[in-house]
Amino acid sequence: MQLDETISVEDAVQVLAMVGDLSMGLPPDHSVRTARLAARLAEENGDAADACTSTRLVGLLRWSGSTATAPGFSNLLGDDVLGRHAMVTRTLSGNPNLTLPNVLPLAEMQCEVAGDIAALLGLAPDVEEALRHLFGSHARGDMQDALFAPNIPRAVFYVRLAGDLEVLAPAHGTEGAMRLIGERAGVKYPATLVERLAPHAQDWLDALGEPSCAADYAGHDRRVPLTIIADVIELKLPWLAGYSRRVAALAKRSAVGAGLIALEEKPLVRAALLHGIGRVAVPNSVWQRPAKLGDLDWDQVRKVPFWTARAAVLVPAIAHDTTLASFVYERLDGSGYFRKARGEAIGPQERVLAVAAAYAALTSPRPWRPAHGEAAAGTLLVAQAGAGRFDRQAVSAVLEAARSMAPKPGRAKPVRDALLSSREVEVLRHISLGETSREAARAMKITPASVRTHVDTIFEKLEASSRPAATLKALTRGLI
Repeated sequence: MQLDETISVEDAVQVLAMVGDLSMGLPPDHSVRTARLAARLAEENGDAADACTSTRLVGLLRWSGSTATAPGFSNLLGDDVLGRHAMVTRTLSGNPNLTLPNVLPLAEMQCEVAGDIAALLGLAPDVEEALRHLFGSHARGDMQDALFAPNIPRAVFYVRLAGDLEVLAPAHGTEGAMRLIGERAGVKYPATLVERLAPHAQDWLDALGEPSCAADYAGHDRRVPLTIIADVIELKLPWLAGYSRRVAALAKRSAVGAGLIALEEKPLVRAALLHGIGRVAVPNSVWQRPAKLGDLDWDQVRKVPFWTARAAVLVPAIAHDTTLASFVYERLDGSGYFRKARGEAIGPQERVLAVAAAYAALTSPRPWRPAHGEAAAGTLLVAQAGAGRFDRQAVSAVLEAARSMAPKPGRAKPVRDALLSSREVEVLRHISLGETSREAARAMKITPASVRTHVDTIFEKLEASSRPAATLKALTRGLI
């Protein structure tokens, strides 16, 4: 089903900035503050207004690719959220896995995905180029050797320096932050830029409540698909790819059957696409726990809708959508979270959203269980409605919608373009969900070598060098 909801470029950037911050374990306004500080640096260095604007956008999208590297950092650090926070604040020590050969491929992946996000949003080429160089490049050697290459955009240095000051000052104080920054002067950023910052560091940090350059750049109000945000969020857990799209499509198809009027359908679909914002704040190790979640795990999971609701404060344009989205885990009997809302406190849209999300989750495979069949999922939801957790009419509407949307036997899912062959699309569907070449080969009854050959071809055709980047592009093009 085509999902036509859109968001302005500037609002999308703001949402993605928050998603990146939460994914890195940072305060949800960290990238906003970094962007303002980086813009001040650009101004102090004599850059023109358009360069200031580009620097601001690079600062906002600095961590936008971090969902793509969450699985890798989870493997390296155990906790991709708190671990990365400790890493960037330089409070992490004694981890033997933090070596350049281990970290550099993840840094490259993060740059690639951030650059692709900028391209999907239609941002200026210099913004995309800066994001692609923000953490180094294989093509130019390691991260230190690449710093002073003549084709590295200046915004890279402004954002690196601003980001380090903004993230290190709370952990080490401004003086301590400048001391740590000084150790990398001439290595991570030009020493002259550090000297220019030093006299202003505390004053600029104190004044970061005020923007230093405008957010009304050319094209800031152009509309882009809201699905971009959902897709970026779900790169955090490969097996989630396309999940929010499925929830949105189910909710849209269920709206009439659930008794909603036409005006209620649009915010319902938007909420479905945004309901996963808070998920990025929870470590991957919790989401992939093979055993029953413990009390501490549940404490983190219950914060997911809280952080989704928090987006309403930081990005007012989506306030209604994210407030609605934050009810996705509430239940009529009060057993849900995070508000413990019950009964009439949960409106008709919220009831449909809750059931659509539950059905989409039940019928999707998870690391700890296979997907439930449609009949089994329906039986579970009907039982939950009978127990007073879900709305009966909403359950009936979602199950009817699911039946009407089920692919006909023997009919392949249509795609919007013919860039990839049908076999390549099949391979991509498997690897986009996090399957290894061996797992995909077993499912498709081909050899792992054949899968790897197809993957190489897919990457070449999509101009991608990593699975998250290929997944993001494929979802956008309707290939998977």
